[in-house]
Amino acid sequence: MSNNGRANSGQFEGTSDSIKFPGKPADLRVAVIGCGAWGQNLVRCFAELSCLGAVADHHVATVEMVAARHGSRALSFEQILAEPSIQAVAIATQPSTHCHLAKRALLAGKHVFVEKPLALELNHAEELTALARRLDRRLMVGHILRYHPAITRLQNLIATGAIGRILRLHATRMNLGAIRREEDVLWCLGPHDVSVILALVGAAPSEIHALGGYHLRQTVADAVTLHLSFPEGEQAQVNLSWLHPVKEHRLTVIGSDAMIEFDDGAPWQRKLLLYPHVVDMTGDRPAALRAEPLPIPVEEHEPLKLECQHFLDCIAQRREPRTDGAEGLRVMQVLAQASAMMNPAQKCWTDPERADRVAPWLHL
Repeated sequence: MSNNGRANSGQFEGTSDSIKFPGKPADLRVAVIGCGAWGQNLVRCFAELSCLGAVADHHVATVEMVAARHGSRALSFEQILAEPSIQAVAIATQPSTHCHLAKRALLAGKHVFVEKPLALELNHAEELTALARRLDRRLMVGHILRYHPAITRLQNLIATGAIGRILRLHATRMNLGAIRREEDVLWCLGPHDVSVILALVGAAPSEIHALGGYHLRQTVADAVTLHLSFPEGEQAQVNLSWLHPVKEHRLTVIGSDAMIEFDDGAPWQRKLLLYPHVVDMTGDRPAALRAEPLPIPVEEHEPLKLECQHFLDCIAQRREPRTDGAEGLRVMQVLAQASAMMNPAQKCWTDPERADRVAPWLHL
């Protein structure tokens, strides 16, 4: 970082571009498949956007309770596929079912939103992406951070040269809990930060290194450190863990002229901070010159609701989502290479006995 590009605080005054909810076509209806904790968040958002058509879950009491709460219908997956009034589905089931359910929905003519990851095997993601393209259906992956107003603002700042050239990115996503049986911490938490990093850098990594920690089970990593190198010299590090005493979700971008930190746990007025620190290289010894952080104005909106609105907009306007199948596939390619490095002898990086637990969904 040179001392020639100290950021001007004046350029960050005001707020980010206003976020609007343009609505949806009057007849657009979305069915949510899976009424677990996150699925219920999707149900709420689509209901608030006035397009919830039905809900499905193999737990009868749960799905009936959710349907009654939002004035919707509790249908089976088969009924949803056959229902002409439902044009799209949002899938929030266990990851090992994503490919099967998404494929059947696409073949039934539905647009499909799939929570991350798109699939657990690259060939499945490739198949879904090609199928959606052939059938002219929208296929969108739930990489929610890409719809966070702070990340959108961050991406715009980087694009306009506010921090100079990207040198390094450092993401931390840690908490105690959310320990999964099907996927490891890399596939559970990693898609968020990998998706954002690929978008900010604008390229695929040329080199990937990953180290997994297997503290609770020998076959499922519960802590991962991921290193990415990019063709133009950018470096990225991602730290993921289910075994951390406090919740920490941060992304720091080091530029040649300044640094920006996104802290998802901070209040909205301080979620995005620009640090106009510089390193003076003109003397005999490099000198770090610190400066006070500058809060970047970010308009407060729920990222999940923005994500759901984007899905509706893409259907109505016949355009590809920001996180379409191709983007989901690029993220999966990074995760797959990292998984192979963590455990080269294990061809499948998920629980090999998962089929016993997902059978109810495969027969809805």
